[in-house]
Amino acid sequence: MDLNSLHNISSAFPSTAKMPVLFLGHGNPMNAIEENQFVAGFREAARTLPKPNAILCISAHWFTKGTKVTAMEFPPTIHDFGGFPPELYQVQYPAKGSPELAEETRQLLSPALVELDEEWGLDHGAWSVIKHLYPEADIPVIQLSIDYTKPASYHFELAKQLNSLRHKGILIIGSGNIIHNLRLVDFHHFNKVDYGFDWAIEAHEKINNWMLDGNYQPIIDYGKQGTAIQLAVPTPDHYLPLVYALGLKDKNEELSLFNDHLLAGSLSMTSVKIL
Repeated sequence: MDLNSLHNISSAFPSTAKMPVLFLGHGNPMNAIEENQFVAGFREAARTLPKPNAILCISAHWFTKGTKVTAMEFPPTIHDFGGFPPELYQVQYPAKGSPELAEETRQLLSPALVELDEEWGLDHGAWSVIKHLYPEADIPVIQLSIDYTKPASYHFELAKQLNSLRHKGILIIGSGNIIHNLRLVDFHHFNKVDYGFDWAIEAHEKINNWMLDGNYQPIIDYGKQGTAIQLAVPTPDHYLPLVYALGLKDKNEELSLFNDHLLAGSLSMTSVKIL
């Protein structure tokens, strides 16, 4: 922990025991309103956590040139998807924002330039999972965007600069999907759990083993790990939130998996808890 960084954290957030870190495989936006084993897994994970003072979420769905952080008092619920039933668009997650936490995040990430954003809000990568963890929407939430111009190694190192927030009761959540190839989804078996193509099974086993062994370099260098990994991660947006979570892990912490299932041939719902 960087004691200087900890000293500079806003007094709005009192010191706490170190908070865990989560990576949540968020999957289909319909998980926001459906009842299934994955949302049950989110709720069970929340029961194992101390209640946070605030949440910082890194979502696959805020992929920007440069880095931004939401800084408004009341972030809107963004329905950033199409073709779903009307009831999904009616969902609101009215959590407050935290301009104080946004400013502290901006300072912690220096010398990287971070823009305080008043336009975005909470996209479905954030609210569709956080609503299952904290259904009362009584915890402030901010989002940190992912700079698409930077490699995974940059994001892994940038995440480390956020570690002191964990000692102020801030729950940091990465939200994406480790295996996420929508072009190859088997829509005839869209809800079939533990169904993966051969390459997805291979990628799932490799990445899980690297995580559990603490061997993060192949995860960071995912583009060099062969065909199965390339098919699992055709674009980095849903994968990089995992890199942030792993970058926050201290050496003496344990990493465990939950919701660890393949889905629809080319997706995984694997989620990670670091504690």
